Amino acid sequence: MSNPKDNLLDWLRDAHAMEEQAEQMLTRLAGRIQNYPELKARIERHIEETRRQAGVVRQCIKRCGGDTSTLKDAAGKVMAFAQGISGVFAEDEIVKGTLASYTFEHMEIASYRILIAAAQECGDRQTATDCELILKEEIAMADWLEQNMPAITQRFLQRKLADVEAKH
Repeated sequence: MSNPKDNLLDWLRDAHAMEEQAEQMLTRLAGRIQNYPELKARIERHIEETRRQAGVVRQCIKRCGGDTSTLKDAAGKVMAFAQGISGVFAEDEIVKGTLASYTFEHMEIASYRILIAAAQECGDRQTATDCELILKEEIAMADWLEQNMPAITQRFLQRKLADVEAKH
């Protein structure tokens, strides 16, 4: 891949797979949350953002003359499935799910910063603009998780100490 546009297209495919993975991971987590309504509501809102983001990335890929990668999308979904299954066995699933979501948001943030730089280098202003809008949403979600992690953790510990359902 000596052409920067080829790299941009490949990284857009990666971003699409990442959004597919995020949607499945977040949907599984939200579906099991019972005792943390604020977290559930914020994740459900972000699922909708994630679905829209995948569509925007798909449009960027098509505008660049490519198509999504079935293999990358499938691999992302398999990874999300595995992560979802592992949460079922964790006694502290809500804490681990919050940690995983926060970590994943930062991977997305880094990915969109790379895509913005690549799109700018290729002169693709529309892709750069689209990725800048997605980046803002990813930063907002990461910030929300960062601000609410202490309260989620404290609520988990309090519920655990009171011997009531704390896992989710």
